[in-house]
Amino acid sequence: MTPQRPCLAGHLIVECLVAQGVTHAFGVPGESYLAVLDGFHAFGDRICFVVNRQEGGAAFMAEAVGKLTGRPGVCFVTRGPGATNASIGVHTAFQDSTPMVLFVGDVASDQRDREAFQEVDYGSFFGPSTKGMAKRVERIDDPDRIPEAVARAFATAMNGRPGPVVLVLPEDMLSRRTAAQPLPQVQPVQAGCDPQALERLRGMLATARRPFVIAGGGGWTPAAAQALQGFAERWQLPVGNAFRFQDTFDNHHPLYAGDVGIGINPKLAARIRESDLVLAVGARLGEMTTGGYTLLQPPRPAQQLVHIHASAEELNRVYQADVAINAGMEAVAIALQALAAPTQLPWGEWARSAHADYAANLVPQPLPGDIDMPALVAVLQKHLPVDAVLTNGAGNFASWMHRFYRYHGLAKGLKTQLAPTSGAMGYGVPAGIAASLASGRTAFTIAGDGDFLMTGQELATAVQFGGKSIIVLLNNGMYGTIRMHQEREYPQHVHGTQLANPDFVALARAYGYAGARITRTSEFEPELVAALERKQGTLIEVMLDPEVITTRGTLGAIRQAALQR
Repeated sequence: MTPQRPCLAGHLIVECLVAQGVTHAFGVPGESYLAVLDGFHAFGDRICFVVNRQEGGAAFMAEAVGKLTGRPGVCFVTRGPGATNASIGVHTAFQDSTPMVLFVGDVASDQRDREAFQEVDYGSFFGPSTKGMAKRVERIDDPDRIPEAVARAFATAMNGRPGPVVLVLPEDMLSRRTAAQPLPQVQPVQAGCDPQALERLRGMLATARRPFVIAGGGGWTPAAAQALQGFAERWQLPVGNAFRFQDTFDNHHPLYAGDVGIGINPKLAARIRESDLVLAVGARLGEMTTGGYTLLQPPRPAQQLVHIHASAEELNRVYQADVAINAGMEAVAIALQALAAPTQLPWGEWARSAHADYAANLVPQPLPGDIDMPALVAVLQKHLPVDAVLTNGAGNFASWMHRFYRYHGLAKGLKTQLAPTSGAMGYGVPAGIAASLASGRTAFTIAGDGDFLMTGQELATAVQFGGKSIIVLLNNGMYGTIRMHQEREYPQHVHGTQLANPDFVALARAYGYAGARITRTSEFEPELVAALERKQGTLIEVMLDPEVITTRGTLGAIRQAALQR
């Protein structure tokens, strides 16, 4: 359609999103932004408003699109309860360094600051002072400034350390008319790379004997990942991926050393501690990646540390680096790739043994029960396409993928892992649906029983909008991660971690998904093949022995060790 001027401010909001290249926005409707909903109706041929069943699911979907594309995912919610429900996605986007814009319909301007119906002070609730929510919170009171505010939100979400931005929309402002025009699509700005710092890095590499690269964080592109791979190959450097950024470096590459996160390979943990030079590229070196700040000791690690990050504020914040480089991932990776390496490198065996340790860690320990989880992951590796998007929420169930699945790297052209470094339960199901809707690629989700029930209602969203995901649900009748910790700290005092579950197969079918239940390993492959061929989404429930609590041991062993302390 050709928009008329002047137009409703709510229409202009949607027109600005179209100008920014947004094809899908997620949300739950509210009376506070009816004019925007009318805008989605007016521009329905250019943008799809995906109607969710709960704002947490909507925010997770927006965050997933931000992760997948590198451009802000968009979510719309109403005031008060809608905004607070959506906060889980905002927090995830912040901790995961994901670009996202949350639009919140608000009370009318003449009712502000009276504790009107569902009123919240969004600057206090989401603002930078929370040190864990939004990068910026802005209220748009003048409809003529909508294009400026939307463009600024997209720029803020993408530049530096990517993250979420909140735009607050007073109800009365949205119904006013404006002649303002959308601004052109905003592109992220790459911080350049200091040549002197690169020379210091080159000098440190020249004297190192046991170097190690940790790659991860936000802001990566295929070009950046390809350049990082070229740098690693030129210098023969072992590379590990930061927690839940396992597709930053290709897991199939002979220089890949494994994931640096929860359930880390003990040999990899020892290797990082023994390194004499750690090069952290893009990773902010948070608690999960550093093993609770033990692999590298703050504030001054035993290893020499070169820390490269897109945000200057992240550098020397926790760790005092020997060299700190403020640069965008593409700019720095290309600069690193151009660094000339000496003809002789003394750590060839170090790099080869790092990959050998990774390969050995793919060999599972024997565990009880009729379900062999490593064998199930091998089936996934065999049948999922190279470009499949794999998603998970939070729980011990995710560790099977983290340890045994070999993620295809971003260097091959596409992002393949969507997972919350924030440890948010319920992320995987909506993330898989969003990936299906936004990309059309195969979307696979692994979930736990407790994890699934937090956002399982979004299967209705998938069916309504033609999304298809394949969900493998591990059912062990409990909040497994917490039960594991409970047995370790308070053995045999089981309380608050048991679950009485519904019939998940019947529930999936009620939503419009296909459903199947397996109790033996041999039953999984035909069900997965059928799910891949099916036009509709599928949920495969896997009845997992509660004793199989981690990839390395049993619940009983954890309990026994605790009792013997």
